[in-house]
Order: sequence, then C-alpha cells, then structure tokens
Amino acid sequence: MEQDKQTGTDNEIAELASLAEAFLFTEGEPMARSKLKKLLSCTDEGLLSALHALSKRQEGSGMTLVQTDREVALVVSPSCSPAIRAENEREHEREIGDAGLEVLAIVLYRGPSTRSQIDYIRGVNTGTTLRTLLSRNLVLRTENPNDSREYLYRPTAEFLAHLGVADIKDLPDYDKIASELSAFEKTKEQPDSQL
Repeated sequence: MEQDKQTGTDNEIAELASLAEAFLFTEGEPMARSKLKKLLSCTDEGLLSALHALSKRQEGSGMTLVQTDREVALVVSPSCSPAIRAENEREHEREIGDAGLEVLAIVLYRGPSTRSQIDYIRGVNTGTTLRTLLSRNLVLRTENPNDSREYLYRPTAEFLAHLGVADIKDLPDYDKIASELSAFEKTKEQPDSQL
C-alpha cells in the first residue's frame, strides 16, 4: 500500500478494515490511533472509514471495537463477556502448576524475556502459561525495544512484594541461578562440534 493512500472504494476500505482488525488483534490491548494510522499507511479519513467498517463488521460477533479520542481496541463483546469472566474465574481457582512456576523462575532469574526465549529454556510452548500468569498479575508484558514483533515478560511489582523482595537480586541464590541460566543459553547457542 502506498504512503498516505486515500481511501474511497469499498474494496480499499474493506482492506484497511481487515488490516486494522489484524493489527488490533495482534496487539491484544488498546492501540493509539496515531500508531494504527501509521501501520495502515492511510489518512485520517481512511482510518475513520476503516474503523467504521470494522465496527459494523463486528456487530453480532464475539468481538467489538471500542474507541476513544486517542485509542482503539478490539475487545470481547458485552454479550460474550459473562462467559469469558466465568471461565477466567475458574482459571483463577486452578493452581498455576509446575509450568507456571518454571516460567516465573525464568522471568525472575533471567530478567525480562521474550516468549521465544522462555520457550527455548523450557523446551515447550508457554503461550497458555503466560496468559495464566498475565491474568493473575504475576507477570506483565511490555514492548520489546529491540524487536517490535515480540513482547518482554517481567515480574510485576505486586508479585515481588508478595515474595517479600524489594529487588530481584534479593532472591535466594540469585547470582548462582542467573549465571547458570546464562550458561545454559550460551551452550545451546554453540554449534555441536561433535557432529
């Protein structure tokens, strides 16, 4: 799509609406209108048309478009939110299990980590576990300054307070475990010279 493309045809608006939906879904949280406009490479008028088309498209579905003067977000529709809330409550009643503890240990002792780094250390997909930890406010997700396609996961201040530590370095055996994690990652990055 060319820079600052004017929209006018139904097909162009539908294409922008589809792209907006994809970007908002991927973001998973409110996005600044200015950022979405930049991602879509469109004008203010094009953004308004795309968001209007997307809002119409979402009517009667499980998702709805929420807009403020500065942000937009794709969220669960009011008709579906009671079912989602009930499932979240059931999820909170379950223990986080060994997988959750392992992920928490990684973000505590390794520091801010991407999902792919956590997956690599654990050797399995951690998507579901991270969602559980996020929903319980044990970890938070922030933008990765080195790669806008990934997020960084880190422990929340609330979780650290629950553990009774003011600084991550106050965790038991912090230096030893952090260095062992670092050594593990470095040995796995080395090509196997025996092959």
